[in-house]
Formats: sequence, C-alpha cells, structure tokens
Amino acid sequence: MKHIATIKTGFTENFGIPRQSGLAESLKADIIFCPEFRNPDSLRGLDGFSHIWLIWKFSKSDKSGSGWLPTVRPPRLGGNTRMGVFATRSPFRPNPIGLSCVKLEGIDLHTPEGPVLHVSGADLADDTPIYDIKPYVPYTDCRPDATEGYTKETRLQNLKVVFPHDLALTLPAGMRQQLTEILAQDPRPHYQNDPERLYGMTYCGNDVKFTVEDDTLTVRSVEKLMA
Repeated sequence: MKHIATIKTGFTENFGIPRQSGLAESLKADIIFCPEFRNPDSLRGLDGFSHIWLIWKFSKSDKSGSGWLPTVRPPRLGGNTRMGVFATRSPFRPNPIGLSCVKLEGIDLHTPEGPVLHVSGADLADDTPIYDIKPYVPYTDCRPDATEGYTKETRLQNLKVVFPHDLALTLPAGMRQQLTEILAQDPRPHYQNDPERLYGMTYCGNDVKFTVEDDTLTVRSVEKLMA
C-alpha cells in the first residue's frame, strides 16, 4: 500500500498522545494529501459527513520487520498482564495499522498544498502517514449493544489538571485548553504512581513538565523549544 496523505498535529513524540481518538476533542489537526492524490473530485460529497475514519500507519513504533508476538502488555492493565494482540489496539502488531474516528471540521479545497481536511480529536503523531479515509456512517458504524471486554474495567477517571496562572498565560487560550484535555487523560504508564516524579512531554513546540499525585496533575513548567 502507499499512503495518500499525512496528518499535521502538535505531537512530535508518542508520549502524551491520547490513547484513543475523540478523548481530547479540542485537538485540531490538518490532513495534507500527497501530490498524486490532490484531486478535489476525490472529496466530492465528503462535506456531508460530520466524522471520518482514518486508516493509518504506526510509523513511530513500527516493528513489523522484526517479527511479531501473539500477546502484548496493555499499559492500562499495569504493564504486566498479557492479552492477545488482536484483543488490543496496541501499535505492536503484525501490520502496524491504526484506525481512528475524527470529527471533520471543514474542507479547504484550494490551498498551496491542494485540498486540506481540518479535523479534531485525532490521536496521531505529527506526519503520520494516512493510508485511507472513509466516511463514518452512524447507522452501521455505531453499535449501542456492543460489549467491550476488559476495557470496561480499565477505564480511568480524568485527572484534575492544575495549571498555574503564570504558566497558563504563556500559551494561547486554545492551546491551554488542548493541553488541559491531553493531560487530563493521564499520559503516564498506568503502573507508575510516584508523586515526586517529574514527567515531560512536548506539544506544539513546548516542553511541558508535570507531576501527578492521587487524582491531581499539576503543571510545573512550560518552556518554548528552540526551533
């Protein structure tokens, strides 16, 4: 397969990316098509849908060339319990393919880079290759009677995020909201619970440091990274 597009997000590394799409709805991203696929006709009718499916490659954790394992250790189960790879959404799969449902915020057909899709709620790293885009169709894609297995027990309540006023003022209001939603998801591995440990993540060119104690995450510093 060849990728048809890449996505532009604020995540240059895996740490901090929401574990599923839609968990941080304020996150904005742009889908830029490869030159071969910059034909506006290919998007005809897409503006009638509110959400789309993205089929993409786990490009930052691709181990497909080194074989695969039948079981993985989901972080939400503490990092020691093994589950079958096909019972998880782990990036370490025989084929490193991801699936995400995102909200289609708008379509700009005429830009210097060709048609661009503006989306929100994505859980992808910057420059992730997109293999395909499909419309989300509620009557068939939404199954309200579905059961969810062990993930029902591994859901976590959102953390309370304390963002000191002086640090919050260093960021645009929209970015503060995005960071708050990201951090509320608790980016830490589930098996780590050290209130003294200082964690760091990068987002939109900022190095963000934080600590977590019980159900409260406190932002400790925000520093602009050098270009």
